[in-house]
Amino acid sequence: MSNRLAQSQSLYLRKHADNPIDWYPWGYEALAKARTENKPILLSIGYSSCHWCTVMEHEAFSDTVIADYMNDRFVAIKVDREERPDLDSIYMQAVQIMGGSGGWPLNLFLAPDNLVPFYCGTYFPIEPRYGRPGFLQVLISIQEIYYDRNQDIQDYKNQIVQNLHQVNKHTPVPIISDEVLANGIAKCAEVVTNHSHGTCFPMIPYANFLLVASRFESDQSVLKKKSQQRGIDLALGGIFDHVAGGWHRYTVDHTWTVPHFEKMLYDNGLIMEYLANLWMSGLQEPTIARSCDLTVTWLQREMLAEEGCFYASQDADSEGREGKFWVWSYAELKKIFSATELELLQQEFTISVKGNFEGTNVLQRQKLGELSPEVEVCLTKLFRGRYGEYSRPTDAFPVARSEADIREINWEGRVPPVTDTKAITAWNALMISGLATAYRAFQKPIYKQMAVKAAKFILENQWIEGRLQRINYEGQAAVAAQSEDYALLIKALLDLHQAVPDQADFYLEQAIAIQAEFDRDFWDTMSGGYFNTTSESSQYLLLRERNYQDNATPSANGVAIANLVRIASLTEKLDYLDRAELALKRFGHVIEHSPVACPSLLVAFDWFRNHTLVRANPSQYAYLNSQYHPSVMLRIEQHLPNPEAIAIVCQGFACLEPATSQEMCDRQLWQSTTRVK
Repeated sequence: MSNRLAQSQSLYLRKHADNPIDWYPWGYEALAKARTENKPILLSIGYSSCHWCTVMEHEAFSDTVIADYMNDRFVAIKVDREERPDLDSIYMQAVQIMGGSGGWPLNLFLAPDNLVPFYCGTYFPIEPRYGRPGFLQVLISIQEIYYDRNQDIQDYKNQIVQNLHQVNKHTPVPIISDEVLANGIAKCAEVVTNHSHGTCFPMIPYANFLLVASRFESDQSVLKKKSQQRGIDLALGGIFDHVAGGWHRYTVDHTWTVPHFEKMLYDNGLIMEYLANLWMSGLQEPTIARSCDLTVTWLQREMLAEEGCFYASQDADSEGREGKFWVWSYAELKKIFSATELELLQQEFTISVKGNFEGTNVLQRQKLGELSPEVEVCLTKLFRGRYGEYSRPTDAFPVARSEADIREINWEGRVPPVTDTKAITAWNALMISGLATAYRAFQKPIYKQMAVKAAKFILENQWIEGRLQRINYEGQAAVAAQSEDYALLIKALLDLHQAVPDQADFYLEQAIAIQAEFDRDFWDTMSGGYFNTTSESSQYLLLRERNYQDNATPSANGVAIANLVRIASLTEKLDYLDRAELALKRFGHVIEHSPVACPSLLVAFDWFRNHTLVRANPSQYAYLNSQYHPSVMLRIEQHLPNPEAIAIVCQGFACLEPATSQEMCDRQLWQSTTRVK
């Protein structure tokens, strides 16, 4: 018999609908029950494509003995972190305060009176192994602690709450030193290059800041090489699906070889934008163009709803095994290819009899350059081996929305992973920015078409009663938007403003209108910065947080402050710039003393100190729009004051002498965008 999660729209919650555990979604009913019955809460947070979430669902959460014990003594609450990043962020901070390392599934035990955690962990096996206690053992211990050591728990909870508020207390600074950029560059460079062991994540906010900052180098060598190497690793590594496109979430090794196989929309949008910027900055390597193009075909085939929005993610597992959909045994390869073809593939990719992942091969390219037509033919054979003999890269591939779909569809090729088909506003915005930037770099019309259609979908479908919504489930908007949804959507519209100049006025108008809504509902009127949630959506939260830390995605406040400066540049309205300055001062202490936590705030500070507007005639606009110019906004002007001028470079709000040649324009641009290092 299914539990109450069967009624949820979230795929992650529905995956737990057949557990014998009496799960509740987060909300009044569950929290009131815990308080009334004085039962500790198990809060379990995860997401649909999370491998270890799936493992724990199949093991501990499906065990009837564990379920009976939990149902009698706990109130169990499941949260989809992709629906509620605010909850996930607060409780992840609490885990770190408690000395844990975090990760998903994130399992916390909360006191019912004030929802403060007193014990936490990630994956718990059903029986003790991997150096972890069995889950039933954990539950029994928690029961004893909760009732026998209640005063100790109260003292511990008080410490956690105090620390949470201290971490989120940002005392404004009167001024931010210009030296923070140089300090931040050194710290963030360590994050991008420190991969001598362990896992490798894309870490695009950090790599992006290094690319932005590379213009400050006299010879543009050290930072440029570091940022280029990150792009090369992403284009060559096993983290990329060289057969069918799209980047996996991270690799489990330091050589970028074996991925953790789930594919997340946010990673792909961020990487697409980053590689396009690398291309425009001068790294015009065929491998980069190929990976972007192949990823767009993956989006078209597997991640694109008919209405134009993009799905959220694909699972790491298929047929109960991690990575099975993507890897190849040597025996399979020998059946598919002739000896000559297999030798050709081995010259380009890491392929061996032993393999590099559980006896199978994850394809990783061994060198840069263009693949030969013969190798591309071999990759087409692999594509058909995976998707079916008569499949083509841009053919729509049947979407498996659940395990039931997997069982019911007669797959021509391999059985695919489940796809989470919810559309998340923030993640769609990241992909819109990626496609818009890639269109500027590669001038492929399909990139623009997909970006424009996705933006149109959000603008027309994601509001309820004048409020932006975070999720769209099969055409139905749901879940109040959070700050990252607003910030990233406004950024996407500003990126479209630059990439599609014939619709620039429309995209700027939309960005300004959404910025007004964002300011109204999220701005901290007391001291600046944007809260993660509205006051109405903050019910039951331990605190109303302001996100400033970057992780896999850029922080909401970092993006939001840069947006304010960009809008100020285009409109010449100083109130946007005033708001940006107030927010930067609010986070000034973090920027100066913990730059490694906030590369997006450093990018925003760069925008604030070096923002430049170029008023260009149409031909010069087309040239500049194909170049990489951080902290620059472009605006077409059909008639410049000087008939011989091709552009006017405005340094902040003071315009320089009209540029009458491309060389003069380039020189003025460099001078304007490097005013502060």
